[in-house]
Parts: sequence; structure tokens; C-alpha cells
Amino acid sequence: MAQSVEKRIEQLRDEIRRHDYLYYVKSEPQISDLQYDKLFAELKKLEQEHPELITPDSPTQRVAGRPLEGFETVRHAAAMLSMDNTYSPEELRAFDERVQKGLGTKQYRYVVETKIDGVAVSLRYERGRLALAASRGDGVNGDDITANVRTIVSVPLKLSPARPGKSGASLLGEKEKTPEILEVRGEVFMPVGEFERINKERAKQSEAAFANPRNATAGSLKLLDSQMVARRGLRFLGYALGQADAGWADSHTEALEKLQALSLPVNPHCEIAPDIEKVIEICNRWEAKRIKLDYQIDGMVVKVDSIAQQRRLGQTSRAPRWCIAYKFAAERAETIIESITVQVGKTGTLTPVANMRPVPLAGTTVSRASLHNFDELARKDARVGDTVLVEKAGEIIPQVVEVKFDKRPKSSKQFSPPSKCPMCQGAVAKDEGGVYVRCINPGCPAQLVERLRHFAGRGQMDIEGLGIALVEQLVHKGLVKSFADLYRLDRQTLAALERMADKSARNLLEALQESKQQPLARVLAGLGIWHVGSRVAQVLAEEFGAMEALMEADRQRLETIDEIGPVIAESIYQFFHNRPTRKLIEELREVGLTMPGPVRPKKSGGVLAGMTVVVTGTIEGYSRNDMEELIKSQGGKPSGSVSNKTDLVVVGDNPGSKRDKAKQLGVKIISAQEFLKQIIAS
Repeated sequence: MAQSVEKRIEQLRDEIRRHDYLYYVKSEPQISDLQYDKLFAELKKLEQEHPELITPDSPTQRVAGRPLEGFETVRHAAAMLSMDNTYSPEELRAFDERVQKGLGTKQYRYVVETKIDGVAVSLRYERGRLALAASRGDGVNGDDITANVRTIVSVPLKLSPARPGKSGASLLGEKEKTPEILEVRGEVFMPVGEFERINKERAKQSEAAFANPRNATAGSLKLLDSQMVARRGLRFLGYALGQADAGWADSHTEALEKLQALSLPVNPHCEIAPDIEKVIEICNRWEAKRIKLDYQIDGMVVKVDSIAQQRRLGQTSRAPRWCIAYKFAAERAETIIESITVQVGKTGTLTPVANMRPVPLAGTTVSRASLHNFDELARKDARVGDTVLVEKAGEIIPQVVEVKFDKRPKSSKQFSPPSKCPMCQGAVAKDEGGVYVRCINPGCPAQLVERLRHFAGRGQMDIEGLGIALVEQLVHKGLVKSFADLYRLDRQTLAALERMADKSARNLLEALQESKQQPLARVLAGLGIWHVGSRVAQVLAEEFGAMEALMEADRQRLETIDEIGPVIAESIYQFFHNRPTRKLIEELREVGLTMPGPVRPKKSGGVLAGMTVVVTGTIEGYSRNDMEELIKSQGGKPSGSVSNKTDLVVVGDNPGSKRDKAKQLGVKIISAQEFLKQIIAS
């Protein structure tokens, strides 16, 4: 039973981390907020029941997310925490009971605000001037996006205390007009009109449309060209203080008024509620009229107004106890499935898609919904001609959530999984023990398009300018049949393609040339090996150091590596032990890819030479990355899990189950203090 619970906890952690990455880093969420919260609630409950299994790296012990790539990382002066979510009046009343119990009084009031569906940022003003704009990142560290935020016209570059408060007079005393340090938290978002305009422009350029305004905002703030950001029409509204002088404001409402008095835009839809019943009334009112706003909201935020009471209530490691988000119910609409088609992904996965009669939903017109896989399609028994309910929770990909069997036409027929690939007519096979059907023809053009898009992506080879429209042209014209063919393109060929010109061709060729120097881990991530993402690719690069060494590894060698289990090992082995792959690697070398491995620390003389070391618990003054670098500097190999291959476990404060597992396996355990003493002495 204990092993079963521990296994479930690890499964939940892995699933939550994956969705955190998709939501916060890639801006490509795959599940609704409600589904995510259910996963998080289950993990939290299991950890409360089994506190011995809590580890410092669990999603419940920290804010979700991590900094984006391509920008300098900066540390927030005060952590940007997440908020707990509620979905019903009963849950709001339960929150109110916790507040009352925490304060020991009923003498408090709430502020209720619209929850803007954008990207959280922090603005830091020093002596009245914008000094830094940072993304939320992991809540402790974010990305320096100052250059991009400076292009947002609603963000003042210099604080100007010219705007009066609600009383008509300035809320700021003479000495308070320009605080020495002022940090403001708020939301960058894209108005619906701007979103529609940009998607029309992208359609004209044969570029993929943004899925929703939040994704468009996140994508804009990640752009490295601030001039492009300036054309995106982004807006900013502040909703809280970050760092400020003590006593600068006694309440949340006073803080918002003072920020507004400094010409900082703040959320205008903010109401006082004397009790929780008024809070519920305000939430219900906004749920009915949210569509009238010129930007999207996905709920309401409820906060205790008094800052002194906020401090008394405090916070967990993840969220404040004095505020909560009330998320609106997912919008649903009824429509009819007109056809079911099958898409082919980069790994050959065949995915059924419902093509539906267009229906307005969550501010957009929906006509397609993923049916995920053929097992799920059979379970729902969705058929052509069926009347269905479609849900678009959290502004993500629409899903068919219910089939109205009472409205099913008598002539309907079940949809059968294809026996051949719909794109290349090649053979298909179902994953052993899995749910996915795949095209197993490596020459399938649909796979090639998706594989090229993945290969060129930012987290892989980062080839700027190689968009979907261009990839499709290159494949359909027969100009590119493999990754290596990209590097054989010339300026004349590219300039002759639709929507290309000489300058665009030159820029793409420069990007291709630069990508030849991408490190081994990036190349491995870009090859599209089943089960090998960026993390596993980095592990492989650190373990083998060179492509040739990895290609010669057998299954047993691969399985000895931490974080590589039998399934992943088999996938890697099969990929590299077939003739087309070996030919591809040879061609990539011929066209100039260097695939440099990571710089290895010198193991000779290191006190940890050849040792696999696991760190558990928190160590004052050292982050997890600090400890990993320290271990590497002494010739050791840091690992995230305890196994028979582990040589040493370093124990800090509040260690988790790794210490117990080390005891069971007889692995040497040492305190963090003793470990650091030995390292320093060496």
C-alpha cells in the first residue's frame, strides 16, 4: 500500500510539472484549470496524509512555473505567489470561514476584482523611473522583459503624481510623491480587438493563428525584437503592491488609489464587499456580463482589504491565505459533428478530430475539437451527425465533453480507426500497452512537416524564420526530405518561394548557419525521439558527451542512467540502431552540425569523483542548482532519485522520503553541514 501511494504521488508530481511547463513556459496548456486543480488537490491530500513523503521539490512546496528562455534571469524582491482556486459559492464560504478563524474576528472586509486573463508581471520603479519589468517565472526568479514592457503605452516610464484620487485631491503627501522604491504587480494583456486584428494579419501571411489573447500576450512578451512587441497593442493593469515602503498604504484599496495617483493604470473593476454573501453576488453579476469587456477575464479575485490583516493571515509556500480566485464555470455550447478527420503528428501519432458546425464559445467561433485518441473516441462513442456539448475551459483547445444520444440520427455509424495512414497510405500500428495508433512510415510527408517544425523550434535548434507555411512549401515541393536538407538550401531557391524575398532568404540562411553550433542536448531534443524531451536530452548529453558514444550504447547501458527507465531506453536504442537514423546523423555532420557536448568537470582530484550524489531537504544559503554545480565541480554526478546506483545522500532540513529509501538500500547518508565541511576542506 505504501509503495502504491508513493508511486501515485510521484505520478501526480510528474503530471503537474509537465502541465506547469506547458502552461507557464511553452504557453501551450493541454488541460483546463479545473482538471489541473483536481490533480493538485489529490497530490496535496495524499501528502497531508503521508507527510513523510513530502519533498522540497514537490509542486505543493513551491510556486509553479519557471523562467522563460532567451532573457536574463532576475530575482523578485518579494515572491510572486500563485493563488488557490474555487469554483462554487460553497467553496467561497469555506474560504471565508478560514479567514474568520485565522483573524479571530468578523471585523474585516473584502475587495473583489475581475481576474484578467493575461500574463503576470512585476514593475519596479526606482526614484520614480521604471528600472525593471520581470515575468513571474517560478515566483522567485523571472525574466527581465524590461525592453518589451517599455513598449506598452499604458506603462509609465516615469511616475507622475499628477492624477488626483477619488476625493479630487492628491492622495500623496509632498514627501511621498515619488517613493524611492516601488514595485507593482499587474497583468499584461491583449484587448480582444487587437487579438482579432493580429490574427487576420497572420492569416494573410500564412502564419498560424494565436489560440487566444493570453497565448498571444505570452508569445509577444517572449519576442526578442521590441519593435515587434510595440505593434502588438498590449496593455497593462496593476492589481497589487510588491515591494513598497512600510506603511505606504494601510489597505489594498488605498494602495490601488495611490498607484493610480502616480499615473499607474490599475484594475478599474474593483468593488468593496462587507461580507462573503456580497462577494458571491458580485461574482455572479460579473459571470453574466464578462463578455461585455474588451479583454478576457476567467474569474474574480477576492482579497482581504486590510494589509495588516493580510500579514496576520500570512501565506503557504505556494499561495497567500488572504486571497483566493473564483473561477467561472467552463463555457459550453451545443453543436453537431459534421465530419471526423485524422491528423498525423511528428511522431506519427494519428489523432481523431471532430469538425463541427461553427458555434460561438468563450468569445471565439469554434469549429474543431480534438478527440484525443481512438480509445477515447470509442469511449465517448462520438459519431458524425451527433449533437454534442463542446467545452472551452480556461481558453484552451475545445473538447467534446458529452454526446446527446437522444438526438442521434438513426443512420449514424461508429468511426473506425484507420488501417492505413491517411496522408501516405503507409502501415499503422498501435503502441504496445498504450492507446495511440501511429504511422510507422518514416517517409510520411505529414510527419516530416511536424518533425521539421519541432526541429526548428525555440527549445531545439531555434531556427528563426522557419515557420509552418514555409515548411509546408519546402516539403510539398520536394525541396526538403530530411533535417539535413534544410542546410543544403540556397538563397536563390528560397527567394523564389511564395511570400519569400531576398532579405528573408538571407535571414533564414543566417539562422540555419547559427544553428549548426547548437549543443548536443538541443540536437537530441530536436530529433523527435519518442519519450526524449529537453530534460532527457540533457541527461543523455551529460552522460555520453558525444553523439557517436550515444549511438553505440546498448539497452543495458542506457538503463543504468538515472531518469532513463526500460521504456525510454528501448525507444532510444531503437531510434539509433536503424539505418535511416545513422544515415541522418552522418548527413548532419556532413552539412556542418558540430553537436558539441557539455563541458565536463575534471574528475581527477575531485573528492566526489565517479560518485552519484542525491541531495534531499533544504540547505541554507544553497539552491538546488548551487548544490548540483558543487557536486559536479568535485567530479560527482548529481541525481534526483535514490537507487542502487546512488553512492551518497546529502540530507538538509526537512528531508523527504529519499532519506528513508537510502536507509533501506544501505546508501551512505551524510548531513549537509558535514558534506559542505568536507568539500571546503578539499
